[in-house]
Amino acid sequence: MNTDDTITIYDVAREAGVSMATVSRVVNGNKNVKENTRQKVLEVIDRLDYRPNAVARGLASKKTTTVGVVIPNISNAYFALLAKGIDDIAEMYKYNIVLASSDENDDKEVNVVNTLFAKQVDGIIFMGHRLTDKIRAEFSRSRTPVVLAGTIDLEHQLPSVNIDYEKAVEGVVSDLAKNHQKIAFVSGPLLDDINGKVRLAGYKDALNANGIDYTEGLVFEAKYRYEDGYELAERVINSGATAAYVGEDELAVGLLNGLFAAGKRVPEDFEIMTSNDSEIVKYTRPNLSSINQPIYDLGAVAMRMLTKIMNKEELEEKEIILNHGVTKRASTK
Repeated sequence: MNTDDTITIYDVAREAGVSMATVSRVVNGNKNVKENTRQKVLEVIDRLDYRPNAVARGLASKKTTTVGVVIPNISNAYFALLAKGIDDIAEMYKYNIVLASSDENDDKEVNVVNTLFAKQVDGIIFMGHRLTDKIRAEFSRSRTPVVLAGTIDLEHQLPSVNIDYEKAVEGVVSDLAKNHQKIAFVSGPLLDDINGKVRLAGYKDALNANGIDYTEGLVFEAKYRYEDGYELAERVINSGATAAYVGEDELAVGLLNGLFAAGKRVPEDFEIMTSNDSEIVKYTRPNLSSINQPIYDLGAVAMRMLTKIMNKEELEEKEIILNHGVTKRASTK
């Protein structure tokens, strides 16, 4: 018997007095095994508590039934709910997921993806604020299928599931423009395509449609954190803005509390509209109005797309756009 604690297929075969190929057939449900042999092998598997090694099985079948999920921030409520949608569908299709956080660090993101490739995952679902050139290069080098969830690809190379962020922002900013001439655009880094190219375009479209001039002094970028939103409050007030569209819920909560600390009342003095409608928007006073997107469904649909690609099925659509709405709460009038 092995001196370490790991029971191998070799141990089972020796104990049952059969070949390793026979044990493999029993484990994989192959019918081409005599019933009394199958029972004997199953009894030994049970007694030794043998657990087949998914990676070792993958070497033979080229499948590990494991999917890698890359998430930029594991503590962010938006990405956590997205991951839940992925996990539920993965379980339905008998896939295990390996969750890996890049901590919003570009170099760590590359390392995380390469680690997942090394684990021979059957596919990857990538969630990130942007697709860097380094990440694109890693994806194009590998044959492992990749699907984007809540991440846009302006080059249209990878399958993805999103909402129409530009249209969503245009709609809510147009609504704010009914009562405000100075509307701040507050987002994560403009280097991220979703902010600098897509959401900002929606913001500009809304201003243009409402006869308001675009002013760079009303555009604020920060990291995707509560503290950054809080610290921005004073600058936003000094810009003369009386309303803001915010591209990330944690930033919006920070801005809300920063405004209160500066003596501003929401929504009487300042209106806030945020983006993701994650759970945290309901924990604030007042509750935050938000673009409403089906976060769980973004993850679930992405995982379903990935199962089709892994099974060599044809995708009806490569870029899926889910419906969005707007939930008005007490941070807007």
